[in-house]
Amino acid sequence: MSALDEDVLAKYREAGEILTTVMGETRELVEPGATHLEVAEYAEERIREEGAGLAFPVNISIDEEASHATPERDGETEFGEDVVCLDIGVHVDGYIADSAVTVDLAGETELVEAAEQALEAAVDAAGPGVPVGEIGAEIEDVIEAYDYTPVYNLSGHGVERFDAHTGPSVPNRGVDRSVELEPGQVVAIEPFATTGRGKVGEGSQEEIFELTQDVSVRNRAARQALEQVREFDGLPFAARWLDSSRTEMALRRLSQQGAVKGYPVLKEQNDELVSQAEHTLVVTEDGIEVTTAGLFG
Repeated sequence: MSALDEDVLAKYREAGEILTTVMGETRELVEPGATHLEVAEYAEERIREEGAGLAFPVNISIDEEASHATPERDGETEFGEDVVCLDIGVHVDGYIADSAVTVDLAGETELVEAAEQALEAAVDAAGPGVPVGEIGAEIEDVIEAYDYTPVYNLSGHGVERFDAHTGPSVPNRGVDRSVELEPGQVVAIEPFATTGRGKVGEGSQEEIFELTQDVSVRNRAARQALEQVREFDGLPFAARWLDSSRTEMALRRLSQQGAVKGYPVLKEQNDELVSQAEHTLVVTEDGIEVTTAGLFG
C-alpha cells in the first residue's frame, strides 16, 4: 500500500475530530437515571449536526456486554451502577473514525484503566512494518499486569471507505506469526479487558443490522424497510432508525431472504465485567497518526 491521498487523509482527520468532540460531550451524559436511548440519540444527532454520517449505531454495552448493544425503539433502560462501554463511529464521505471509552459508574477504576493503558501501549508500538501480533502482545502484557484478562476472541480491525471492519485484524494477545502494518492502512485498535476468562459469545438480542445483498421482496413492509436500508450505504444500522411500524417483522423477512444480517449482542461468557478503549490511527511512511487523539484527555 502507499500513503493516503491528502484529500482522503483530510476526511479521516475530520471524522476523527468530530468523533472526539461528540464522544467528549456524550460521555458526560452517562450517569445514573439517564436512559441509554437519550444518550445514543444525542450522540447520533450531534454527528449529523456536524455534517458527518454514522459509521454504525452508537453502541452502549453494559457490564458483561462487550459489543453490538444499542438501544431499542422507545427503550427506557436507565444507567445504574454500571460499567458502560460507549463505542461511536463517524464517517465523512465514507471515511471512518471508530473509537470507544468506558465510563465507570460502578467503582471499577482499575478495569477501565487496564483497557486505556493497554491502548496507549498498543499505539506506542504501532507503525509501518510492525507485526500486529507484537501489538497484541503489548495489549496482553498490560492487561495481565492489572490482573485482568484480555478478551481473546475480539480484535481491532482495519477501516476502509464505507466499511467499518476490514483487515488487518489486530489481536488482543501476542501472536508469533502475523501480518505487518503498512503505510496507507487505517486501523482501529481496541483492547478489551475483563474480570472473566477472556471469551465472549453471542446473546439473543439483535438491534443492529447490515445490508448483505439487494434483493426483490414482495412483502410491502419489508420492501419499504429495504428502501430505507439502501440509504445507509452498506453500513450497519439500528432497527430503531427505520420508520416502519412493523420493523421487527420487516427485518425478519429481509433476514430470511438473505437481504440483511443481524449482529447479536456479544457478552462475556461467564457474565463477568468488560471494559474497552479504542483509537483509530493512520499508518504513515514513518509512523502513525491518531485521528481520535484527545479522547482520553
